[in-house]
Amino acid sequence: MSIYGRSRVKVPASTANLGPGFDTLGMALSLYAWIEMEEAAETVFHLYGDEMAGLPRDKSNLLYKVAQMVFAEAGVQVPELSISMYSEIPLTRGLGSSASAIIGALAAANAMIGSPLGQAKLFDMATTIEKHPDNVGASLFGGIITAVWDGEHADYIRIEPPQELEFLVVIPEFELETVKAREALPAEVTLGDAVHNISRTSLLTAALAAGRLDLIGTAMQDRLHQPYRAPLVPGMAKLLAEAPGHGALGIALSGAGPTLLCMVDRSEQRKQELELFLTETMQENGISARTVWLSPCNTGVTAELLERNGMQNESFLDMIKGELQS
Repeated sequence: MSIYGRSRVKVPASTANLGPGFDTLGMALSLYAWIEMEEAAETVFHLYGDEMAGLPRDKSNLLYKVAQMVFAEAGVQVPELSISMYSEIPLTRGLGSSASAIIGALAAANAMIGSPLGQAKLFDMATTIEKHPDNVGASLFGGIITAVWDGEHADYIRIEPPQELEFLVVIPEFELETVKAREALPAEVTLGDAVHNISRTSLLTAALAAGRLDLIGTAMQDRLHQPYRAPLVPGMAKLLAEAPGHGALGIALSGAGPTLLCMVDRSEQRKQELELFLTETMQENGISARTVWLSPCNTGVTAELLERNGMQNESFLDMIKGELQS
């Protein structure tokens, strides 16, 4: 009989960079993944939903490998696991699918063995795996995260998103791997471009903290990564240039793309116009895409041990059905 419980986590998607804040700024969004984990006689995966298609169902799966890192760090051995996952976060689209999996697996494994590792340790472990702190920090802590990483330790400050802010994302129906998107970037940048981004990242962080939505459009301008990645996403250059004229406060490539994210004032009257502009621009460039309205997620990952709260008889699929209907 297992000495460990069955853990369940809910982890949000995220967007990163927000324009100028390359590898520094992240924000949690209201798309989610759910994971259950428990000790088993042999390792087995139950992966549900269209976003899970094609993922490995053996010990090469990222969830299993990350869980084993937690067990090793905590000095315990749990070699065989039953892992269930459902995700509504599209894979390799720039909405933090890998970061949510990493944070979800870390939190589930940690909760399963009694939560011996604190959040700071989990953040360092996640950043070591992901190689940058923005997406994982947002999924772990919720809200807006500004963070730095020295190769071993990540420091962060969390900012509460302005209540007036919501997001419209346009998600192209093709995948763009982060590795490929990073290969498009130059090895060196000019001093002028560096100053441009430093100043706007500072302004954007302060504007979000102060609720100054009027400064977002100016603050989201970028010269470090978006101009070089634009050729990878047909229509992106036009969207970046013209979306503010259709109701967006600002627009940016979400993470490494190909999704683009618009910040929008909730009171904006041109929301339908903005949606139509995004989808028509993609269509003009031969790209099928869908739009989704999202809110900030303020809570970050949540984890629980089911045996401790009387929910041990609720099935994973019943839980997912209830979550999606709520």
